[in-house]
Amino acid sequence: MKLTSARAALMLGVAAGTLGASAPALAQSGANASVDSGEIIVTARRVEERLQDVPISITVFSQDQLDKRNVTAINDLVNYTPSLSINERYGPEKASFAIRGFNSDANTAPTVAVYFADVVGVRGAGNTTSGNVVGAGAFMDLQNVQVLKGPQGTLFGRNTNGGAVLLVPTKPTGQLEGYIEGTIGNYDARRVQGVLNVPVNDTFRVRAAFDRNKRDGYMRNRSGIGPKDYNDTDYFAGRLSVVADLTPNLENYMIAHYSRSNTNGYGARVFACDRTLTVPANGAVSVRGLYGIAACNQIDRQGSSPLDIEYSIPDPYVLIEQWQIINTTTWQASDSLTIKNIMSYGQFRERTHIQLFGGNFRVPANVTGIQRGAAITPVTPGSPAPVIILGPKPGQDSTNQSTFTEELQLQGDGLGGRLKYVLGGYLEFSRPLGVSTSASESFTQCRNPDDLSTCVSIPGSGNISDQWNQVNFDNHGIFAQGTFNFTEKLALTLGGRYTFDKIVASDKSIRITVPPSPGVLPTCRDSFRHFTIVAGRRVALPVTNRDQCLTVLTEKSSEPTWLVNLDYKPTPDVMLYAKYARGYRQGGITFTTTGIETWKPEKVDAYEIGAKASFRGAVSGYFNIAAFYNDYTDQQIQATPTVDAVNFPQVTGGTVIINAGSSRIQGIDVDASATFFDSLNLTASYTYLDTLLKSIDTSGINLVGTPYTAVVSRTAKGGPLNFAPKHKLSVSATYTLPIPEELGRLSIGAVYSYTSKQEGDTSLTGFAAQFGQLGPRNLLNLNLDWKGVGGSPVDLSVFATNITNDLYRTTPGTGYQSFGYVDTQYGPPRMYGVRLRYNFGE
Repeated sequence: MKLTSARAALMLGVAAGTLGASAPALAQSGANASVDSGEIIVTARRVEERLQDVPISITVFSQDQLDKRNVTAINDLVNYTPSLSINERYGPEKASFAIRGFNSDANTAPTVAVYFADVVGVRGAGNTTSGNVVGAGAFMDLQNVQVLKGPQGTLFGRNTNGGAVLLVPTKPTGQLEGYIEGTIGNYDARRVQGVLNVPVNDTFRVRAAFDRNKRDGYMRNRSGIGPKDYNDTDYFAGRLSVVADLTPNLENYMIAHYSRSNTNGYGARVFACDRTLTVPANGAVSVRGLYGIAACNQIDRQGSSPLDIEYSIPDPYVLIEQWQIINTTTWQASDSLTIKNIMSYGQFRERTHIQLFGGNFRVPANVTGIQRGAAITPVTPGSPAPVIILGPKPGQDSTNQSTFTEELQLQGDGLGGRLKYVLGGYLEFSRPLGVSTSASESFTQCRNPDDLSTCVSIPGSGNISDQWNQVNFDNHGIFAQGTFNFTEKLALTLGGRYTFDKIVASDKSIRITVPPSPGVLPTCRDSFRHFTIVAGRRVALPVTNRDQCLTVLTEKSSEPTWLVNLDYKPTPDVMLYAKYARGYRQGGITFTTTGIETWKPEKVDAYEIGAKASFRGAVSGYFNIAAFYNDYTDQQIQATPTVDAVNFPQVTGGTVIINAGSSRIQGIDVDASATFFDSLNLTASYTYLDTLLKSIDTSGINLVGTPYTAVVSRTAKGGPLNFAPKHKLSVSATYTLPIPEELGRLSIGAVYSYTSKQEGDTSLTGFAAQFGQLGPRNLLNLNLDWKGVGGSPVDLSVFATNITNDLYRTTPGTGYQSFGYVDTQYGPPRMYGVRLRYNFGE
């Protein structure tokens, strides 16, 4: 199925016209497929409110909707949520959200905060996107998922420029109940879930849930080396929730959740190469020539299906283990004051062994050497030609981090109920659990990076960056937000927060040449700071102890964020609002680019107007719309530094984050739902997003005292932002069949989503520019759901996702200029299965 932008807009118009025909006025967001909007409760302002009473653009999914869409991980949520995108450059387990064009990459802080039970995800501190989200299995047994769009810095703190995603778990109830559920599907999918809710007594309630999910990968490895497939699923998750009513006015709510995911990681397909490359008569080629020709050879043999790949790494894995304990104490101090304390402690550990720029390359048959200037280094035709492999040191973690948070809130009302407020303070301390290590093997592949005899490499090019670092984060804030009702129809909300951030990072990384020359010692990776003088020239410092390479950096910032919102309700079912908010994302540190390792915070000024409307009767539902404009300054963008190779021959380049961008982001969000005679439910959600990188100014970057002569942005001025599709549309229909009530409740449904083309890397130019763009995707899901089969306690579901088998790319190609070829990842193909649930209890 192919759909142009014009057809997407036409479909939106048809859906909106159908759903909004009975609406008394326009409104602004939501998405529940089976209930009236008045029944949807959200916590977007840290208190429970009706969706339609909250002047924020929100999309909400119930657990039933998540099940029908087969959402089991954060990357599944993206296809059905307009405004929400994702960066999967390092695989789905390490993905990061983007909302309304606010994207994060490398090791920058997220732009979208992910919360579970009112607590932000446990931090990670690796060199790639990792951590800061919820663990595998978090989408089980939820009350709902709320996607808040636009800056949420007042109540949710730093790193919410794009918005926030809130996962609200089901709270223990006063009934003895539960279920056990099993799912089987293609790709040998096997999943078992279970929930048990026990009211121990009138004041003590317990709820336990687990999720075991395993599925083969859909990217088929044809090399015969390592696993037979990639992009698999293999996790266990468990959760225990306890509610204790200590007194009639004092409640303690404790949640402990754990998850462990252990997969083969992502598999990328080599899908384009530079076929103009040739081998000279002397058999010597450049590094780019070697890999470009080897990639063309692989493309010719690996198979025609986009899901066929070849990898040369024998033991890849992405192992992520995460746990967290959350304790919430709520005291109803008086009729007008509630005091809430939210405390949490969690740990995040990751061990990742993955192959970047995926391939199973061999030195081409007619290549006998690598040309570097006038020198030629011999190579053996047919020998392995590894590119880059990332992996932890034996017995150590790629990253490990603990996070402690403490938040105290005072919620209340005053002035005769006309003022409602939330104020409080927040503390967060994130500390390393040990050393984060990584052996980044460039043009080298080792069975054990601690034993160089196990390594093969491209002669003259192979090296190992033996990374060793620790990162400490402190984040504190004070905040207040209040809504004053001038009348029953007119209200003003003012909010403010002051955030204090501090990062202290230490690094002792070394660089090792492979194969090592006799007597040659490792050098500090930061060879600009750690050097010695030989014959009057500055050269990298040989080290016998990595402590000689110690570098400690600190990045501090403190910034205010705020919110001003005016809302007007001409009728109880219609709300109009206008708001202005300031967003803030903290800075960061990297050790890959000496002298320009730190970057400062970025900020956004966001303006939004919207409306929300509900309607009832034979046709019930809502129709919501919001228009937004964002002024994005001090934008953190990726850049590549140019090394002064004459004076600093030992320094290598890398990727740096700089505050040099200024962008404009504007668009429209529409959400609507209508239920006809309690039997047919239709929903439609649409986002139009127009982004523009207005300027790039690198003049303020001080390169004096650094080994670099220039910094070149990897984002193109005058173009759109990465991972910001102009059109996203999702429509669904659910029809409940008119069968006798004693036979159960039988429904059939379909969900269609469309995402227009989007940029994944706007820095690519010329012939390579086409590889940086991701094409459109069209996904159609079908499901049959039978609750209470034949009046029994059994539920039966049959589902199929991506039924048209649309094979779409999820990541851009990034290696064309350096290596002469491009690899890319693909989203899941057609998946289908059967789900059976046995319910028990009251």
